[in-house]
Formats: sequence, structure tokens, C-alpha cells
Amino acid sequence: MGQENFTEMRKAMVVSQLRTTDVNDPRVIAAMSHVAREDFVPAASRNVAYSDRGVQIGNGRALNAPLATGRLLNSAELTKDDKVLLIGAATGYTAAVIAQLAGSVVAVEQSSKLATKAKANLNDLDNIQVEKADHADGFADHGPYTVIIIDGVVDAIPAALVEQMAPEGRLVGAIMDGCVARLAIGHKAGDTIGYQYFADCGGVALPGFKQTESFSF
Repeated sequence: MGQENFTEMRKAMVVSQLRTTDVNDPRVIAAMSHVAREDFVPAASRNVAYSDRGVQIGNGRALNAPLATGRLLNSAELTKDDKVLLIGAATGYTAAVIAQLAGSVVAVEQSSKLATKAKANLNDLDNIQVEKADHADGFADHGPYTVIIIDGVVDAIPAALVEQMAPEGRLVGAIMDGCVARLAIGHKAGDTIGYQYFADCGGVALPGFKQTESFSF
């Protein structure tokens, strides 16, 4: 499939997925229009890179659907002043998008194979650091972070991640509420964090999270 076709697929993603789900931040739309998602999936999956569902990338994992990632980034309201912790680097796609919007990104991936792939894919971007670590542990060494983005569905938010948030920091993610995955944003104030759901949205499961010692919504 030619590059021109992938460009048209990106345009279609913006029109049919992002704009129809209230992704209205022009910077997010521009960033997702710029990053070639097909470069972050296996060759056999390039023709479905922009589909409205998760795309399998091996190791039992999938890239989150563009509409879910777009809504999370839209709600995060990233600026170049932000230091972002991304949980679930996968092959590096979301980190590449965030790099267009924020000052710096630490992308955590617990799969050794995917972390290696992400580092290779992101080698040309100097404001991204990929770290191999358990998703639920985050990466405290480079904290605190003004924004934490969890790019996948989890059962609850581990206390360890909340502790790595800067004062007045924010966190966005997809959290299971019963049988429904809901996108939510949390704002930290002092030692507490308040959350608000803003959409029901399917997404791909992110491994490594347990209910123990976690903040649930």
C-alpha cells in the first residue's frame, strides 16, 4: 500500500473517529495527523493501522484504538511545559504523538520485546525516554510528572502512580467500571485526587495492574 493511501487513511481517521468523538483540540488532531501510525504496527497489520479498534502488535498486546487515545490526549490538555509519564509504551505510537504536544515523555513498557521495539521506533525523537519497568510501578526516578497518561484499560490506578504526580498534576486513563471501560481524568490537590468520568469507551487491556493498594474511581 502506497504512502499516499496511508495519508488518506489518516485523514479519514480524523474525520470519522476523532472529530465525531469530541476530539476538538487542534494540536491533538495535528499531532495524530502527523504521526504515521502504520510505522508502529507489524507489516501484516499496516492496512488496518487506522481502524476504529485495537491493532494487534504481538506479545499478546494491541495498540489502543485511535479514538480512545485521541480522547485521552484531548482531555489531558498537554502543553510544552508538561512532563509526561506514559504507561504502556507498546511500540511507541502514543509516545510519538505526545512528543509533538508536551515538553518531554517518559514511556514505560513492561514487555522487553516491545520496549526494544519502541526505542527503535522513537530513536529520532530526543524528548522521549523509553524505560523497561512494570506498568503499575511507573518510573519514579524521573518524576514527579505533571501528567500521567495510561494508554489502555486498567482495573484501578495504583497508589505508586499517584505518588509520582506533581502537585496539581493530572492523570487520564480508561478504567473498568463494572463491565464498562470508562475514560476518566483525575486532578491532584494536596494528597488527594479527584476523578471525573467523561466517556464510555472501549479500549485494549493493559497488563500489570492489580486491585491491591490502588485508587479506584
